[in-house]
Amino acid sequence: MKKVKRRSVIIIIAFFLILGLSVYTAIFGIGDRGKAEYIKLGLDLEGGLSVTYEIQDEDYTKADVDDTRYKLGKRIDSHTTEYTVYEEGNGKLTCEIPGVDNAEEILEDLSVEGKLEFLDPANYQLWATGQEYVPALTGDDIKGAEAGIREDDNGISDNVVALTFTDEGAEKFEAVTAANVGDIVYIIYDNEMVSAPRVKTAISGGNAEINKIGSYEEADQLATTIRIGALPLTLKQVRSNIVGATLGTDAISTSIKAGIIGIILVFIIMIVIYRVPGVVASLSLTFYTFLVLLVMNLFNVTLTLPGLAGIILSIGMAVDANVIIFTRIKEELAAGTAVKQAVSNGFHNALSAILDGNITTLIAALVLGIFGTGTIKGFAITLGIGIVLSVFTALIVTQLLLNSLVNLGLKNVKCFGVAKEPKKTNFVKAGKFCAIASVLVMIVGFVFLPIYKSSKGSALNLSIDFAGGTSITAEFDRSYTLSEAETLIVPVIADAAGISEADISVQTVAGTNEIVFKTTELTDNGDDSQMTMVKNALAENFQATVSSADSISGAVSGEMSRNAIFSVILAAILMLLYIAVRFKDFKFGASAVLALLHDVLIVFVVYIIFRLSVGNTCIACMLTIVGYSINATIIIFDRIRENMAKIDTKKQGYTDLVNQSINQTFTRTIYTSLTTFVMVLVLFILGVASIKEFAVTLMAGILVGAYSSVCITGPMWYFMKTKLSKKEKTAK
Repeated sequence: MKKVKRRSVIIIIAFFLILGLSVYTAIFGIGDRGKAEYIKLGLDLEGGLSVTYEIQDEDYTKADVDDTRYKLGKRIDSHTTEYTVYEEGNGKLTCEIPGVDNAEEILEDLSVEGKLEFLDPANYQLWATGQEYVPALTGDDIKGAEAGIREDDNGISDNVVALTFTDEGAEKFEAVTAANVGDIVYIIYDNEMVSAPRVKTAISGGNAEINKIGSYEEADQLATTIRIGALPLTLKQVRSNIVGATLGTDAISTSIKAGIIGIILVFIIMIVIYRVPGVVASLSLTFYTFLVLLVMNLFNVTLTLPGLAGIILSIGMAVDANVIIFTRIKEELAAGTAVKQAVSNGFHNALSAILDGNITTLIAALVLGIFGTGTIKGFAITLGIGIVLSVFTALIVTQLLLNSLVNLGLKNVKCFGVAKEPKKTNFVKAGKFCAIASVLVMIVGFVFLPIYKSSKGSALNLSIDFAGGTSITAEFDRSYTLSEAETLIVPVIADAAGISEADISVQTVAGTNEIVFKTTELTDNGDDSQMTMVKNALAENFQATVSSADSISGAVSGEMSRNAIFSVILAAILMLLYIAVRFKDFKFGASAVLALLHDVLIVFVVYIIFRLSVGNTCIACMLTIVGYSINATIIIFDRIRENMAKIDTKKQGYTDLVNQSINQTFTRTIYTSLTTFVMVLVLFILGVASIKEFAVTLMAGILVGAYSSVCITGPMWYFMKTKLSKKEKTAK
């Protein structure tokens, strides 16, 4: 017994030492690492580099421009997941990249044409003398490129890029090597010879290698550029600026304040409801929060508003895991189980629900991280990190601390609380009416689409991210801070153009008196056009001169949209399959995905009716709802699965099974929704304007998720089980 108590004391002391070290590291850092302020921030929160290129080709198509935009984005993606690439005016492309630490490196990568060619000796001579030539192979014949390190016969290491050809490329490569045995095949990259291997024999199999590369980093970057391929268009850099944050200077400070206040309120709620376990959860969640900051710093994750959404969701899931465990402990105590055994049983009984809920959401995060781009990938990375750490802190840290306290003598039931007998609400019966109400809300919402189309010109209030707009660069007689520009200049522009202030984003340009305003598309034809009115207003009120005003395309390209849709659909399919296999019933997976679709559509109706801006923040909000909704659904399904082993459905029927399961998990749904809602509510109260819109839709999503998990998901599974299954129709 003394040994157990000694070990418990050591665990508690070790926890506080590790917690103290993590807090110290986050505040002060260790060396040049760990400090929370070192976390990279995105364009929306900090600003970064804006570089504009002019297309040099005379004849090109819209497809060429879109393809070039996409490939520029993929090159930036190797440095950071957060960026925008859009078309500006006629024949210009602008890239905006967060942070400026590695600006020169990124600019160098963007300036590379990426043109790869294989030349036989005859064509090499033509190339060398500046004459026209025909390459044996080009970058289009390459299927893959990977950096590696090889050792020659003398044991000397060499950095290489291993190339894999397409089927057609493999045939071409075999032909050119067979025709030049004993001669050299030259590999030309961006008009420079990078390798000149001598052919010993015809090479089949579709593989080749570029060797003698200076460093592994160079080889890795070369491999990345080759995989992406050459840019379809020739570009020339015409402008490069350091720009300010698009969400304003107060976005970070207000979000940090909101986060601190929100977490403190969550701690208070947990302690009031769960007493001593609530204190343990608060300590565990504190450790979790600093752990997330440290891991984001370690892996150089760029934090943006969508990334912040991923963190909020993961904190909600971390709280949820503790709520599930503590609810199970209170149930065990209500059944008369001794405290020590109740704690052990509580963690054991909660394990499957926590793992299934988090694994399902992690599947979505992995798919979005692999196939998504930009905003979606940033969201997925922060969510994935949060999920892994939340499971660790709930199942390991919380369990160790709580068990240690119990071993040290904390065995009074009053310190834990006892679960009350769950109510006996008939959710199956209510589910019919709820489903009808949800369908009616969706119908009403989508009816507004044609109405807005005819009255306002567009069915949805698409932001600049999707619809594009006008970029205005104005030079003032003095420098303005971003905050001053937002409060003094933006209202004047909005009034002159007859648009909403929310439709205008602002970016300052470092080292100049210039400010860039991005708005919805403005008319520019005649003395009474919107653009003319804006120019006059700026001149009269601020003695400002508009140096350029160009139409800009949406930052979300068609390729990015297709990737987003594909990744979300794939994630839904994989989640469906996981749930179906894990719960040994396809109906669980089908009803979970349908409930998820219900939540997304209901929140989308909010966007439609209230004309909220549909852009990157909308994507982040929808993805957050997907993760939140599926987790809530899993909790109820886990209880249904557990109760199926206890209830004789032939006698009691599936109605009692579903109602009992929902009633047993009802308090969990309320408490989890309450804690997550409180965090987002504080963000809404303290946040800047754009964050307020984001927060209000998240709050709507939390409420809809709680509603659907209780009133839609269970009844939907019941319907599928009893109405769509012949063998089980009798057991209602």
